Amino acid sequence: MRTELVSEPGLADQPNEDFASVGLPASGRGGSLVVLDGVTPPRTATGCLHSVPWFTARLGGALTELTVSLPDLPLAEALSRAIARTAGAHAETCDLSHPRTPQATVVLARWSPAAVEYLVLSDSALLLEAPDGTLTPVLDDRLSRLPRSALATDAMVDATLRNKEGGFFTAAADPGVAARAVTGTLPREEVRTVAALTDGAARWVEKFGEGDWTECLALVRKQGARALVDRVRELELLDAAGERAFLGRSKTHDDATVVYAEL
Repeated sequence: MRTELVSEPGLADQPNEDFASVGLPASGRGGSLVVLDGVTPPRTATGCLHSVPWFTARLGGALTELTVSLPDLPLAEALSRAIARTAGAHAETCDLSHPRTPQATVVLARWSPAAVEYLVLSDSALLLEAPDGTLTPVLDDRLSRLPRSALATDAMVDATLRNKEGGFFTAAADPGVAARAVTGTLPREEVRTVAALTDGAARWVEKFGEGDWTECLALVRKQGARALVDRVRELELLDAAGERAFLGRSKTHDDATVVYAEL
């Protein structure tokens, strides 16, 4: 089994808000991966005393433990429990009802000798490759399907779209959001490779159009996850002014995380 993990902050002097882990049970049979992309808060108040890295570290840590130690627990239930556990850690000090309470996108995958389970919530990506090379991207595309006009300001998004029906969902303080995730299970023999990317790394496909998902996975396999992140950084610098309008980037550089596993 080959695994690889790369995570890099968008700016060297700023904390990385992503979280990534690969868990391998002591039995040696199966494993899991967890990737979170913390949502950068606005400059205004969030109702919380804690940073996004504080939140992603606790939510990611809980998910890593639950997906490994409770292999029969459905991934949506693992996410629900992890959110509840994390919310409980700061419910007495923070306003968890605030729309900008710390939150994150989520990608989970877990494999056993019998099956590969997956969960995606919000705009990170999971790639599942079959033995014949066929690639299936698992995406929660609710955010990308919203009209740009609806995303004009943070206030509009928070009031009408964030964690609301008809909008998009992230893991914040409500355990019930786990039921909104894209989930599924495949027979183990139908998957040979899994890869998870936060949207900062997925820019190679989604923003810069350097290739499709199959070509993206091929790059990671042949040159490594670091090569993908490095190429994204090169492309960001080439378009630092954001002049290529189709990119739709809210910031020049973003935290970028890639987890790759050959099963």
